Amino acid sequence: MSQQVHTVTGPVAVTDLGVTLMHEHILIGYPGWEADTVSPGPSRDDILAVAVDKVQSMQALGIRTMLDPCPNDLGRDVELAAEVAARTGFNIICATGLYKEDEGGAAYWHFRRGIGEGVTAMAELFIRELTDGIGATGIRAGIIKVATGVGKITDYEYDVLSAAAIAAVETGAPITTHTDQGTMGVEQQAFLVEKGVDPHRIIIGHSCGSDDCDYHMAILDRGSYLGFDRFGLDVLVPDEQRVAALTALLARDQERGIVVSHDSVWCTRGAPFPAALTQAFDADVLFNPTHFHRNIIPRLLQNGATQAQIDTMLVDNPRRFFSGEPR
Repeated sequence: MSQQVHTVTGPVAVTDLGVTLMHEHILIGYPGWEADTVSPGPSRDDILAVAVDKVQSMQALGIRTMLDPCPNDLGRDVELAAEVAARTGFNIICATGLYKEDEGGAAYWHFRRGIGEGVTAMAELFIRELTDGIGATGIRAGIIKVATGVGKITDYEYDVLSAAAIAAVETGAPITTHTDQGTMGVEQQAFLVEKGVDPHRIIIGHSCGSDDCDYHMAILDRGSYLGFDRFGLDVLVPDEQRVAALTALLARDQERGIVVSHDSVWCTRGAPFPAALTQAFDADVLFNPTHFHRNIIPRLLQNGATQAQIDTMLVDNPRRFFSGEPR
């Protein structure tokens, strides 16, 4: 078991991670953003200012670490993340990986696949970024990110999953996933485990997109973690549903299999999210990485959860997950 995890500013002992949010984004950019010269997005200085402010608001609540699982093809900037971490003394873990086919950089990898280099090239990339560093930065990823769409896993996405499994088995790195609308988590888990990945090294992300307790228990019973990691995104699923689903799992004493977060996006490359979207929701909740602490924890406690269960999800589970300790 590894007793350290690589952050953007170097290795950190897993015992020093403290309170950890397991899915937040400093920055994203959908592939093609660089072609939009009309709407290039905020400057680097502006992004840094926003990110430092967000991190300091998290630190004020005792949060010490976050995972930013932005994949390679979604606007990832690990040097920017490193500058944020250095300015604030905050732990940020970055990822290697590729996004789902319909919103990621699939065109390039279809080309590589066409010349016979698909899965092999992806796996080589992931392994290199986990062991040697990302490009010339020297910054090592601490996790692999994969993603699938609604209701099915495409051939391309299976290629990414296959490459991730190869890299995870070779390096011992854990994997975190993106799911849509609470679907395909069971299938992701089964495929990765079949390829040799230990189930406790997998987080099935955005599992709070479903309130089906049987779906959740199927994943937990097979040994992986659930990501209840979109609190505040009422535009997708209301928090009321997420809180009810999480409360039901905590009533079954399943806290050792759950990690939490918001999937907040602090800045975007290219055009911003439409104002009609962001203005329709409470700015104090949407994309606010302090929302879970300020608003969700009190509701969980009112619903019968214990502080020990909350501490398990926020502190103990990230530590166990990154150390490789079985659930």
